[in-house]
Amino acid sequence: MALTLNERAMRLADYMATNAASLHIQTQTTGGARILDCGVNTPGGLQAGLSLARVCMAGLGETSVVPGDVAGIACPQVVVSTDQPIAACMASQYAGWQVSVGKYFAMGSGPMRAAYGKEALFDDIQGREKAPAAVGVLETRKLPDEAVIEYLAKSLDLPANKITLCAAPAASLAGTMQVVARSVETALHKLHELKFDLSQVVSGMGSAPLPPVAKDELGAIGRTNDAILYGGRVVLWVQADDAQIAEIGPKVPSSASADYGSPFAAIFERYDRDFYKIDPMLFSPAEIVFCNLKSGRSFTFGKPQMETLYRSFFAS
Repeated sequence: MALTLNERAMRLADYMATNAASLHIQTQTTGGARILDCGVNTPGGLQAGLSLARVCMAGLGETSVVPGDVAGIACPQVVVSTDQPIAACMASQYAGWQVSVGKYFAMGSGPMRAAYGKEALFDDIQGREKAPAAVGVLETRKLPDEAVIEYLAKSLDLPANKITLCAAPAASLAGTMQVVARSVETALHKLHELKFDLSQVVSGMGSAPLPPVAKDELGAIGRTNDAILYGGRVVLWVQADDAQIAEIGPKVPSSASADYGSPFAAIFERYDRDFYKIDPMLFSPAEIVFCNLKSGRSFTFGKPQMETLYRSFFAS
């Protein structure tokens, strides 16, 4: 019997816990749940970030760091690839669960979302599952307390000791890494918003530059978004009609949005730091290439914008 997404991720989480010292992370138990602190009260690191990204994708994608540059300045590239794009990116990696308990808030991703299954997204994709355990990733500056664990256990219909949570703020090396590893996911989410049938996507590969770690969460949100919006490059292998790709393609890259052009931090300030006032069509990679397995043709839309990346990463 095939493993559930959560069982696959649990194996990766177990590896992280076993190798906590070398990953510069810490493990603890709160309310019965296992917490892997990957950057809240610990330094974390590159390998912790790669592990977080793999947990987010439930082990159905490869993630690596390769050399690269932004405007001639050395800047690593985070590369992701998957042959299970819908399960890895949409049913698992997408940060679709806003975990809000009292004053606590975190963006929740990872396969625990598939076990929860309450997001409207799951009405459009296959992915809901009944798993014997749950693994989630929380983008947060605070570790979850007992009230958060109680809420998650109730929501997931699981005892707390069957839950593992990995936590890191965006303003940490591991947290920055796992956010930037979402190039393919953002492309798929944009396609879903544009009513493209995601079952036509066979495989995906993407890259985005790893920005310097910001000093605070606001700066980190700006830089990690810019990494995708102005530096993300995605290739999707699809089984579709050329005419369909030609029609939808120009709408996919971030440049299709009227909000495109300024560093994300400036856009955020323009809308009084109200995330939901920003055009949702902005959130997609800078460049997307469709390789149509049905016709043998390829289509390219958008291109990276290095000047904006330089302003975001190195001039602020």
